This record gives sequence, C-alpha cells and structure tokens, in this order.
Amino acid sequence: MSTARLPTYFISHGGGPWPWMKEQLGGAYDQLEAALARMPVDIGRTPRAVLMLSAHWEAPQFTVQTHAQPPMLYDYGGFPDFTYRIQYPAPGAPAVAARVREALAAAGIASQEDAARGFDHGLFAPMAVIYPDADVPVLQLSLKRGLAPDEHLALGRALAPLRDEDILIVGSGLSYHNLRAFGPAARAPSAAFDGWLESTLAIADAATRSATLAAWEQAPAARLAHPREEHLLPLMVALGAAEGEAAMRVYHEREFFGGITVSSYRFG
Repeated sequence: MSTARLPTYFISHGGGPWPWMKEQLGGAYDQLEAALARMPVDIGRTPRAVLMLSAHWEAPQFTVQTHAQPPMLYDYGGFPDFTYRIQYPAPGAPAVAARVREALAAAGIASQEDAARGFDHGLFAPMAVIYPDADVPVLQLSLKRGLAPDEHLALGRALAPLRDEDILIVGSGLSYHNLRAFGPAARAPSAAFDGWLESTLAIADAATRSATLAAWEQAPAARLAHPREEHLLPLMVALGAAEGEAAMRVYHEREFFGGITVSSYRFG
C-alpha cells in the first residue's frame, strides 16, 4: 500500500443513468464523462476502496452502507425501461465501513449502519465512468438530515485519516441543482453561484475558506442555485477531509444542458 495521501473530490454526478444513455443524450455529457474518466489517471494508483457521499441518501444520523455486494437502487423516474435493469456490480467494503464508524466515533460523531441499502445513481452513474470494470470496492455514507454545513464539514474532518489508508473520499452532488430552472433559465444564477464557489475555494486561509463555504446561503443566487442544499453538502465533506489543502477545479462547463455553469473540484 502506498503511503501517499489520496486527494478528495467533489464531483457533479449528472442526471439519472446518463452513462447508459449516450445515444439518446447526443453528447450532452461528453465533458463530464471526460473529467470523470481522468480521475484514475490523476490519482495515479487504484485505491483500496472508494467512500462516496451521494446527495441521494439522507438519514437521521450519518449512516454507512455495509452490504458486501450492494444491489442497485433505481432512484429515478421517467427513464427508458432498460435503465431499470442496468448493473454496476462493484463489491462493497464492509471492513472499510467498520473503519469509517471507528473514525467517526473517535471524533465524537454518532453513526449507524445499513446492511440492506444498494447503490443509488449518485454513486453508480459516475462510478461507471471512473471505474467502468466495477473492480474497485465502493461504499456509501449518507448525509445527515437537517443538512447543516458545519456537521458535514466536521464529518469530513473525521474522515481525513482514511486518506492515509488508501481510501478515496468522493462527494457526489451537483454544483447547481435547481430542476425548475434548467437550460437558459439557469444561465445567470448558475454562473453567479459558480463564480462565488470558485473564489471561495481559492481562499488561502483554511478556517476562512471553511467558514465562508458554511455560510453559502449568503452567496449570489444561493437559493436559486440550490433551493435545497443536498447536492452541495457533499462538497462540505470533501473540503473538510482536506481542509488545509488547495482546491483545483477539475471540470467546468458553461453550457451544460443549454445554459448551466457547473464545476467539480479536487482537494489535495
């Protein structure tokens, strides 16, 4: 096992089962796909496991998935029939799940485990591009209901030691998530919020950067970009786990679905 500390990521995961719908989507996801496919090259080695926090799982307490071979959770509607039969058969990581709970307990953070939950599309869509052979163990960790930024930053801090244990921490959300204002209606609010996000993540002082991000509701167009913040909270976790380290934008697009500015970041 390498002793080099792994980076953390906040990725924009796209809509539903998009990697299986390239023919129908006409290239709309080409730039995101290229960015996700670059991740293993940028990381430089295959991690022991991927710990992913998806915007699509909230629980009363932080909850870790412990299934050894997680099933599929088709948590979307209105897509073609075949997308409810797709598989991403990556193994789970029960031993890593136990380590996650141990790290949270050491930080005084209560947690639960879920032995039945499957992979939701916030995991299996991007992972099908990042590791298409489904040969890297992966597990999910939920968000905590209430969606408090400080709690998710603290969660990231508690998970930081896992980066030295060859576990890749990935927050899977979207930097703009307003399904009622997509396309041209998204152009102004998504650009304003994305500009704020870029300048915030560039702040050199770690404490100031975290505090500014936690106060995200003060950002331009904040509630237009995120009427509900579950797709932003995975960013808090990725940052918290790499709090003193530089952010690098690894994906950026200004005309996603006809007008959305969207970004992904690596920390460390």
